[in-house]
Amino acid sequence: MSLNSVYLRGNLTRDPEKRFLPSGTAVVNFGLAVNRRYRSGDEWKEETCFVDIVVFGKQGEWSEEQLGKGSPVLVEGRLAFNSWETKEGERRSKHEVVAYNVHFIKPRDASMGGQTGSQATSFSEDTYDSSTIKDDDIPF
Repeated sequence: MSLNSVYLRGNLTRDPEKRFLPSGTAVVNFGLAVNRRYRSGDEWKEETCFVDIVVFGKQGEWSEEQLGKGSPVLVEGRLAFNSWETKEGERRSKHEVVAYNVHFIKPRDASMGGQTGSQATSFSEDTYDSSTIKDDDIPF
């Protein structure tokens, strides 16, 4: 039995970029910065993890239309490992998150009695099943 599930909350580091597979399926990529605050002795420290996110289909198109650099989001997905060869013949590889759901996080309206917290807005149609994509379809 195996488990590959990722949940990340952070902010986009760049505007989403959309491309299309030869099949016509949209592929959207964006970077996500996830902050971690922790205590070391008497001092608070913060570290940031930068993660590449890939979103397929209508969920990706929604992300590209609705999100921009700095947008706070919650990403649900799976970890994927990609390797490729550059035009110069060098081998490259990286881990990235293939997102199933992307939820936009926005602060509650200040007129709501000063409540704190957040509200999430997400794409409401069926989630795209990226398992139907063959390796030959992916141009990167």
